[in-house]
Amino acid sequence: MSDHSTGILGGGQVSVRIRDRARAVAFYRDILGLRFLFEAPPELAFFDCGGLRLMLAAPEAPEFDHQGSVLYYRVEDIARSADALRARGVVFEEDPRKIAALADHDLWIGSFRDSEGNLLALMGEVRR
Repeated sequence: MSDHSTGILGGGQVSVRIRDRARAVAFYRDILGLRFLFEAPPELAFFDCGGLRLMLAAPEAPEFDHQGSVLYYRVEDIARSADALRARGVVFEEDPRKIAALADHDLWIGSFRDSEGNLLALMGEVRR
């Protein structure tokens, strides 16, 4: 049984470290196709990622100037999504491949880097 006493409803926002806001905005908007929401000074940009807000932010202090967690973008058809990204110039570090056979579907993952060097991945659940 989970404890809901904290009032946490789920993820609301994820922050990704960037160095060049214009370059990063172009990548997330034009290459990944995420819906741009707004920019805020000095170096913030926000996108909608299926109801989760993605914040692109320049590091505020040296201790924050590092790559963060890997973001896995859920897709309906991982092969089609990978092909669409390749057509936009994305180079996959790891081509999409099956990593687990589960009870009623297979889990596929493929990874690539954004314009800022952050590792990202596509995640597809392929029904048998």
